Amino acid sequence: MAYEFEAAAQLRLDGYFARIGQHLKDRRKRESFAMYAFGILGDGERKSAEPIAARLAGDEKGVQHAHDKLLHFLARSEWDDRSVRLEAARYALEALSAREPITTWIIDETGFLKQGTHSAGVHRQYTGSAGKIANCQVGVCLAVATATEHIPLDFELYLPRAWIDDPERRAETRIPEQIGFKTKIELALDMIRRARGAGVPGEVMLADSVYGNSAEFRNEVRQMGFDFGVQVESNIHVVRLDSRGRPSGYALSALQLAQWRGREGFRRFTWREASKSELSSHFLFQRVKTTGNDGVTLNEREPLWLVIEWPTSEPKPTKYWLTTLPTRMSKKKIIRHLKERWRIERVFEDLKGELGLDHFEGRSFPGWHHHVSVVLCCYAYVVAERVRTFPPSWRRSSPGRPLSAAA
Repeated sequence: MAYEFEAAAQLRLDGYFARIGQHLKDRRKRESFAMYAFGILGDGERKSAEPIAARLAGDEKGVQHAHDKLLHFLARSEWDDRSVRLEAARYALEALSAREPITTWIIDETGFLKQGTHSAGVHRQYTGSAGKIANCQVGVCLAVATATEHIPLDFELYLPRAWIDDPERRAETRIPEQIGFKTKIELALDMIRRARGAGVPGEVMLADSVYGNSAEFRNEVRQMGFDFGVQVESNIHVVRLDSRGRPSGYALSALQLAQWRGREGFRRFTWREASKSELSSHFLFQRVKTTGNDGVTLNEREPLWLVIEWPTSEPKPTKYWLTTLPTRMSKKKIIRHLKERWRIERVFEDLKGELGLDHFEGRSFPGWHHHVSVVLCCYAYVVAERVRTFPPSWRRSSPGRPLSAAA
């Protein structure tokens, strides 16, 4: 989809590029950034350097020059991805916050399918994008959301140990010496700390079971002042609490607890109502404490809600969450919070389907991050324009609509 700019939007875009340009140091980098960004926002199915150059230049010599310029900008020029992304985030958050508060942060990951073995971080690993183990890169993403909008702020490329421990592959893809092995959980926590340190607002952290199963992740985000609502696997063990908050019985897995309570313990809730349909299912709420071999006693552990979903059509429960959302909050509202994680899937759909997030054809570690930074900047601008153009009711009434040409 191409984005067409009327005069006022063009002025805002020029001002936005000027803000980003403050972090790019010199004129050539600013020109290359603008060229690449307009290529991503413009028409054309492929949003990588070569087709962008072909669309922007008129003759063969011009195409080659533009292509070389973009390749150098992505793979070889030195500029700070973090400061560029933060400037883009602040621009979008200013527009979003003027309309409604930023309430929710979301951590998730997405795969970048690859044919070869030479791109930084590529490995046979599981990716939800394909729903299986595939030859791919995996990027961990942090996004934030209001009641009606969402914006991705940051990405980190996961590097398996096989890459970290291979000096030849590191040199070939220009992985900096200071980059050591970090788990996806550690990458996520790094992004959260940076965003928190930059003053990004928000109250509730959502994540899938890759992160929710980790006591380290849950404890860290709690210490940073968030409530959390994270998916967990059915084999996580908990101890039930009675009406006075005292442990009752012995530790059970979440699945065992659901089976012990049976279907009669589940209650139907509708968490979203629309003109043509409603979203509802059956849920069990149980106050619990988690167990573990981390040296923390049961008395020291924080009471949590264990929330289990068991759709009528399924032979067993399908989803499990742990959350610190307070007992004074209605159960319907808690479910609405937990279900807001769908927004990260929309983010990935927009980024890949319309802005070419997964179209980068280079192999280097800096090039991947530079490409992602420009894509995030484009997303931030389009969302800010959409917020200025459409009322909140438009977003609520158009849940299936892709990233829109608001400019």
